[in-house]
Amino acid sequence: MKILVVDDEKVIVKGVKFNLENEGYEVECAYDGEEAVRIVREVKVDLVILDLMMPKMSGLEACARIREFSQVPIIMLTAKGEDTDKILGLDYGADDYMTKPFNIMELKSRIRAILRRVANPMSREGITRLVAGKIVIDTERRQAWFDGKEVILTAKEFDLMEFLMRNEGKVYTRENLLKFVWDYAHPDDARTVDVHICRLREKLEDNPAKPQHISTKRGVGYYFKA
Repeated sequence: MKILVVDDEKVIVKGVKFNLENEGYEVECAYDGEEAVRIVREVKVDLVILDLMMPKMSGLEACARIREFSQVPIIMLTAKGEDTDKILGLDYGADDYMTKPFNIMELKSRIRAILRRVANPMSREGITRLVAGKIVIDTERRQAWFDGKEVILTAKEFDLMEFLMRNEGKVYTRENLLKFVWDYAHPDDARTVDVHICRLREKLEDNPAKPQHISTKRGVGYYFKA
């Protein structure tokens, strides 16, 4: 597995590279957003660790540019730790985020969770085409359509949608969704689920404000209704 680490702080890049190579990963390095976009275009990488604040091109802009041509999983790093920065990262297409300074063991755990999910999609459990109204997802090709038109989902958006559709009618708390879809559970990250649900509604509902399928159980969590 090849991971791209992008940060203008060379000490951080060096430290992350050292730790990931010790885990057996191949690591590419970049120090600004422009370089990150170029590498993803030219080199097959399996995951990107992308800092938010960088010269030439910010992590947010780089993330948006990458999403124009690739669905490679992206973990966004932010030094601020404010909810607005985390939500912006998710809105621009990141699959996960971590606040600096971060624990390298937690970073490695999140990397393993994302790569495991991408490498072993739930499609292998049986049905590979899930349909509900105008929504169609092909779990083997990891493609989605709404009203006959293909919709581009990030890796984590797809995982979440597949999980909800496979478990139609079951209500899940934010913490449970973090556990089952993200492979970790931390109360402080519950907002991540809200943002992903919001993005799915925008892409896969006629009226995101009054969703027909991706539903909320007030005071409890979310569920899928066919």
